[in-house]
Amino acid sequence: MLVPSRRRLRLEVWIVLGLSLGQSAVYSVVQLLDKMTRAPLAEGISTLNRSQSTREYFDLTYQLLDIIFALVPVLLVLYFLTDQRQAAPGDAGSSGSAFRKLGFNFARPGRDLLQGLGLAALIGIPSLGLYAAGRALGITTSIIPSALDAYWWTVPVLILSAIRHAVLEEVIVVGYLLDRFGKFGWSTPLAIAVSSLLRGSYHLYQGFGPFIGNAIMGVVFAWLYTRTRRVMPLVIAHALLDIVAFVGFSLFGKAVGLG
Repeated sequence: MLVPSRRRLRLEVWIVLGLSLGQSAVYSVVQLLDKMTRAPLAEGISTLNRSQSTREYFDLTYQLLDIIFALVPVLLVLYFLTDQRQAAPGDAGSSGSAFRKLGFNFARPGRDLLQGLGLAALIGIPSLGLYAAGRALGITTSIIPSALDAYWWTVPVLILSAIRHAVLEEVIVVGYLLDRFGKFGWSTPLAIAVSSLLRGSYHLYQGFGPFIGNAIMGVVFAWLYTRTRRVMPLVIAHALLDIVAFVGFSLFGKAVGLG
Protein backbone atom coordinates (compact mmCIF):
# COMPACT_ATOMS: atom_id res chain seq x y z
CA MET A 1 0.00 0.00 0.00
CA LEU A 2 1.30 3.45 -0.91
CA VAL A 3 1.57 5.83 2.04
CA PRO A 4 0.76 9.48 1.14
CA SER A 5 3.56 11.95 1.82
CA ARG A 6 3.08 14.73 4.36
CA ARG A 7 3.03 17.25 1.53
CA ARG A 8 0.21 15.38 -0.17
CA LEU A 9 -1.70 15.12 3.10
CA ARG A 10 -1.32 18.85 3.74
CA LEU A 11 -2.73 19.58 0.29
CA GLU A 12 -5.57 17.16 1.00
CA VAL A 13 -6.39 18.98 4.26
CA TRP A 14 -6.40 22.38 2.55
CA ILE A 15 -8.76 21.06 -0.13
CA VAL A 16 -11.14 19.55 2.43
CA LEU A 17 -11.18 22.74 4.50
CA GLY A 18 -11.57 24.88 1.39
CA LEU A 19 -14.69 22.90 0.51
CA SER A 20 -16.13 22.97 4.03
CA LEU A 21 -15.37 24.60 7.36
CA GLY A 22 -12.23 26.46 6.33
CA GLN A 23 -14.37 28.27 3.78
CA SER A 24 -16.92 28.97 6.52
CA ALA A 25 -14.17 30.40 8.73
CA VAL A 26 -13.07 32.85 6.02
CA TYR A 27 -16.63 34.02 5.42
CA SER A 28 -17.17 34.27 9.17
CA VAL A 29 -14.21 36.64 9.60
CA VAL A 30 -15.43 38.82 6.73
CA GLN A 31 -18.97 38.89 8.16
CA LEU A 32 -17.60 39.85 11.58
CA LEU A 33 -15.65 42.76 10.07
CA ASP A 34 -18.74 43.82 8.13
CA LYS A 35 -20.86 43.90 11.29
CA MET A 36 -18.20 45.67 13.36
CA THR A 37 -17.77 48.42 10.77
CA ARG A 38 -21.52 49.01 10.47
CA ALA A 39 -22.49 49.39 14.13
CA PRO A 40 -21.52 48.20 17.61
CA LEU A 41 -21.33 44.41 17.61
CA ALA A 42 -24.07 44.17 20.24
CA GLU A 43 -26.50 45.63 17.69
CA GLY A 44 -25.71 42.95 15.12
CA ILE A 45 -27.94 39.97 14.40
CA SER A 46 -26.84 36.48 13.40
CA THR A 47 -29.52 34.25 11.90
CA LEU A 48 -28.67 30.56 11.70
CA ASN A 49 -31.53 28.95 9.75
CA ARG A 50 -32.97 31.30 7.16
CA SER A 51 -35.97 30.89 4.91
CA GLN A 52 -34.80 30.76 1.29
CA SER A 53 -38.08 31.20 -0.51
CA THR A 54 -41.54 32.62 0.19
CA ARG A 55 -42.99 29.54 -1.56
CA GLU A 56 -43.36 26.70 0.92
CA TYR A 57 -42.20 23.72 -1.12
CA PHE A 58 -39.39 25.58 -2.83
CA ASP A 59 -38.17 26.63 0.60
CA LEU A 60 -38.32 22.99 1.71
CA THR A 61 -36.40 21.93 -1.41
CA TYR A 62 -33.68 24.52 -0.83
CA GLN A 63 -33.34 23.52 2.84
CA LEU A 64 -32.97 19.82 2.00
CA LEU A 65 -30.49 20.52 -0.81
CA ASP A 66 -28.37 22.61 1.57
CA ILE A 67 -28.30 19.78 4.10
CA ILE A 68 -27.45 17.13 1.52
CA PHE A 69 -24.66 19.03 -0.24
CA ALA A 70 -23.16 20.23 3.07
CA LEU A 71 -22.47 16.58 3.89
CA VAL A 72 -20.49 15.87 0.71
CA PRO A 73 -17.17 16.91 2.35
CA VAL A 74 -17.92 14.35 5.08
CA LEU A 75 -18.14 11.64 2.42
CA LEU A 76 -14.87 12.94 1.01
CA VAL A 77 -12.99 12.63 4.31
CA LEU A 78 -14.50 9.20 4.96
CA TYR A 79 -13.12 8.18 1.58
CA PHE A 80 -9.70 9.63 2.40
CA LEU A 81 -9.61 7.89 5.79
CA THR A 82 -10.55 4.48 4.45
CA ASP A 83 -7.48 2.29 4.04
CA GLN A 84 -7.55 0.44 0.74
CA ARG A 85 -5.03 -2.39 0.75
CA GLN A 86 -4.07 -4.31 -2.33
CA ALA A 87 -5.11 -7.92 -1.92
CA ALA A 88 -2.31 -10.47 -2.18
CA PRO A 89 -2.76 -13.47 -4.52
CA GLY A 90 -5.12 -15.91 -2.88
CA ASP A 91 -6.05 -13.34 -0.18
CA ALA A 92 -9.46 -11.73 0.12
CA GLY A 93 -7.83 -8.39 0.94
CA SER A 94 -8.92 -5.99 3.61
CA SER A 95 -10.25 -2.51 4.01
CA GLY A 96 -9.84 -0.29 7.05
CA SER A 97 -13.24 1.32 7.51
CA ALA A 98 -13.19 5.06 8.22
CA PHE A 99 -16.36 4.61 10.26
CA ARG A 100 -14.58 2.18 12.55
CA LYS A 101 -11.39 4.24 12.64
CA LEU A 102 -13.31 7.35 13.78
CA GLY A 103 -15.69 5.52 16.05
CA PHE A 104 -18.50 6.88 13.88
CA ASN A 105 -20.73 3.83 14.14
CA PHE A 106 -23.25 2.12 16.42
CA ALA A 107 -20.82 -0.31 18.06
CA ARG A 108 -21.71 0.90 21.57
CA PRO A 109 -24.99 2.84 21.35
CA GLY A 110 -25.83 2.95 25.06
CA ARG A 111 -22.46 4.26 26.20
CA ASP A 112 -22.23 6.75 23.32
CA LEU A 113 -25.70 8.08 24.14
CA LEU A 114 -24.88 8.53 27.83
CA GLN A 115 -21.62 10.29 27.02
CA GLY A 116 -23.41 12.48 24.49
CA LEU A 117 -26.05 13.48 27.00
CA GLY A 118 -23.40 14.27 29.60
CA LEU A 119 -21.39 16.35 27.14
CA ALA A 120 -24.49 18.24 26.02
CA ALA A 121 -25.25 19.19 29.63
CA LEU A 122 -21.61 20.06 30.33
CA ILE A 123 -21.39 22.38 27.32
CA GLY A 124 -24.96 23.63 27.01
CA ILE A 125 -25.55 25.14 30.45
CA PRO A 126 -22.33 27.21 30.61
CA SER A 127 -22.92 28.31 26.99
CA LEU A 128 -26.08 30.12 28.03
CA GLY A 129 -24.16 32.03 30.66
CA LEU A 130 -21.37 32.84 28.22
CA TYR A 131 -23.89 34.11 25.69
CA ALA A 132 -25.51 36.35 28.30
CA ALA A 133 -22.11 37.64 29.39
CA GLY A 134 -21.11 38.33 25.80
CA ARG A 135 -24.30 40.28 25.20
CA ALA A 136 -23.76 42.30 28.37
CA LEU A 137 -20.16 43.08 27.37
CA GLY A 138 -21.19 44.02 23.81
CA ILE A 139 -18.97 41.40 22.15
CA THR A 140 -21.72 39.06 20.96
CA THR A 141 -24.45 39.63 18.40
CA SER A 142 -28.07 38.75 18.95
CA ILE A 143 -28.43 35.15 17.75
CA ILE A 144 -31.61 33.97 16.04
CA PRO A 145 -31.37 30.15 15.84
CA SER A 146 -34.24 29.87 13.38
CA ALA A 147 -36.06 32.24 11.06
CA LEU A 148 -37.95 29.59 9.12
CA ASP A 149 -41.64 30.11 8.54
CA ALA A 150 -43.98 27.79 10.43
CA TYR A 151 -44.78 24.88 8.14
CA TRP A 152 -45.45 21.21 8.82
CA TRP A 153 -41.86 20.43 7.86
CA THR A 154 -40.14 23.16 9.91
CA VAL A 155 -39.29 21.06 12.98
CA PRO A 156 -38.09 17.99 11.00
CA VAL A 157 -35.89 20.22 8.84
CA LEU A 158 -34.43 21.94 11.90
CA ILE A 159 -33.62 18.52 13.39
CA LEU A 160 -31.96 17.45 10.14
CA SER A 161 -30.05 20.75 10.08
CA ALA A 162 -28.81 20.14 13.62
CA ILE A 163 -27.65 16.63 12.72
CA ARG A 164 -25.97 18.00 9.59
CA HIS A 165 -23.94 20.51 11.63
CA ALA A 166 -23.02 17.87 14.19
CA VAL A 167 -21.81 15.32 11.65
CA LEU A 168 -19.97 17.88 9.51
CA GLU A 169 -18.13 19.54 12.38
CA GLU A 170 -17.25 16.55 14.53
CA VAL A 171 -16.18 14.24 11.72
CA ILE A 172 -14.03 16.87 9.99
CA VAL A 173 -12.78 19.17 12.76
CA VAL A 174 -12.15 16.42 15.31
CA GLY A 175 -11.87 12.99 13.72
CA TYR A 176 -10.33 13.85 10.37
CA LEU A 177 -8.08 16.75 11.40
CA LEU A 178 -6.67 15.04 14.48
CA ASP A 179 -5.83 12.02 12.34
CA ARG A 180 -4.05 14.16 9.73
CA PHE A 181 -2.32 16.39 12.30
CA GLY A 182 -0.95 13.24 13.91
CA LYS A 183 0.48 12.17 10.55
CA PHE A 184 2.09 15.62 10.25
CA GLY A 185 4.00 14.77 13.42
CA TRP A 186 2.19 17.37 15.54
CA SER A 187 1.92 16.93 19.30
CA THR A 188 -1.52 16.20 20.73
CA PRO A 189 -1.83 19.61 22.50
CA LEU A 190 -0.96 21.45 19.26
CA ALA A 191 -3.44 19.39 17.24
CA ILE A 192 -6.20 20.05 19.80
CA ALA A 193 -5.40 23.78 19.88
CA VAL A 194 -5.56 24.19 16.08
CA SER A 195 -8.73 22.12 15.81
CA SER A 196 -10.38 24.16 18.57
CA LEU A 197 -9.34 27.53 17.11
CA LEU A 198 -10.78 26.49 13.76
CA ARG A 199 -14.06 25.56 15.47
CA GLY A 200 -14.16 28.96 17.12
CA SER A 201 -13.23 30.83 13.95
CA TYR A 202 -16.19 29.72 11.86
CA HIS A 203 -18.48 31.02 14.61
CA LEU A 204 -16.89 34.49 14.63
CA TYR A 205 -19.78 35.94 12.63
CA GLN A 206 -21.78 35.63 15.88
CA GLY A 207 -19.20 37.67 17.81
CA PHE A 208 -16.26 37.02 20.12
CA GLY A 209 -18.32 35.31 22.83
CA PRO A 210 -19.33 32.40 20.58
CA PHE A 211 -15.75 32.21 19.29
CA ILE A 212 -14.48 31.69 22.84
CA GLY A 213 -17.29 29.32 23.80
CA ASN A 214 -16.90 27.13 20.73
CA ALA A 215 -13.11 27.08 21.06
CA ILE A 216 -13.50 25.81 24.64
CA MET A 217 -16.03 23.25 23.43
CA GLY A 218 -13.49 22.22 20.81
CA VAL A 219 -10.83 21.60 23.45
CA VAL A 220 -13.20 19.42 25.50
CA PHE A 221 -14.44 17.45 22.48
CA ALA A 222 -11.00 16.95 20.95
CA TRP A 223 -9.47 15.92 24.27
CA LEU A 224 -12.23 13.37 24.83
CA TYR A 225 -11.72 12.03 21.31
CA THR A 226 -8.02 11.47 21.97
CA ARG A 227 -9.05 9.37 24.99
CA THR A 228 -11.85 7.34 23.40
CA ARG A 229 -11.19 7.48 19.65
CA ARG A 230 -14.94 7.72 19.15
CA VAL A 231 -16.57 10.63 17.38
CA MET A 232 -20.14 9.35 17.87
CA PRO A 233 -20.64 10.77 21.41
CA LEU A 234 -19.49 14.16 20.09
CA VAL A 235 -21.96 13.98 17.22
CA ILE A 236 -24.78 13.08 19.63
CA ALA A 237 -23.90 15.91 22.04
CA HIS A 238 -23.58 18.49 19.27
CA ALA A 239 -26.83 17.40 17.63
CA LEU A 240 -28.69 17.61 20.95
CA LEU A 241 -27.37 21.12 21.62
CA ASP A 242 -28.41 22.34 18.19
CA ILE A 243 -31.79 20.61 18.26
CA VAL A 244 -32.64 22.27 21.59
CA ALA A 245 -31.52 25.66 20.24
CA PHE A 246 -33.14 25.42 16.80
CA VAL A 247 -36.40 23.67 17.66
CA GLY A 248 -36.81 25.33 21.05
CA PHE A 249 -36.46 28.78 19.53
CA SER A 250 -38.78 27.92 16.64
CA LEU A 251 -41.53 26.61 18.95
CA PHE A 252 -41.17 28.89 21.96
CA GLY A 253 -39.07 31.87 20.90
CA LYS A 254 -41.92 34.30 20.28
CA ALA A 255 -43.80 33.09 23.34
CA VAL A 256 -40.93 34.12 25.59
CA GLY A 257 -40.27 37.38 23.77
CA LEU A 258 -37.43 36.27 21.50
CA GLY A 259 -37.20 36.71 17.75
